[in-house]
Amino acid sequence: MPSDSPLVRGEKTTRRDQILAAAAELFARHGFHGVGIDEIGAAVGISGPALYRHFRSKDAMLGEMLTSISHYLLDGGRARAEDGGSPDEVLAGLVRFHVDFALSQPALITVQERNLANLSQPDRKEVRALQRRYVEVWVSVLQAAVPGLGDDRARSAAHAVFGLMNSTPHSRHLPDDELADLLTTLALGALYAAK
Repeated sequence: MPSDSPLVRGEKTTRRDQILAAAAELFARHGFHGVGIDEIGAAVGISGPALYRHFRSKDAMLGEMLTSISHYLLDGGRARAEDGGSPDEVLAGLVRFHVDFALSQPALITVQERNLANLSQPDRKEVRALQRRYVEVWVSVLQAAVPGLGDDRARSAAHAVFGLMNSTPHSRHLPDDELADLLTTLALGALYAAK
């Protein structure tokens, strides 16, 4: 099971984790190119140049941030897919996992959505590979819950529902618990309608 946060690697938050979390908030608010190392350092109480003790560059920060998110989603998706229960229960658990991620990590959703093109080629390749594997978890779970659903249609449905769930940083008009229930209901309705 993944940790509670996609940017925390162990049981205890490290300075490196704090830097990534601060950078995520700043990148989401001002864009990757609109944030300098001095601003990131100030957000965690250190000088900008001191960040280089933890990361070789701002690009490396973004790379680790987006690969961490992708690993977190893949690991969490796999864990839900391996949970016991009926195919419908597994699908509902997978949807709720992603909805909870989207609601609890709006800055990371925004950074992931806007900054894939800013990654180095190796990081972009790794993130894309992890994202494809996460989609395949969804395809497998969805096809178990909706028999007869073809691969391409299942992939398309998964991507469409990601768009719905990942829209949360832009449209928070309800309290989180109500919004989580609404998004889960809408996502499941869309997925079952995919056949």
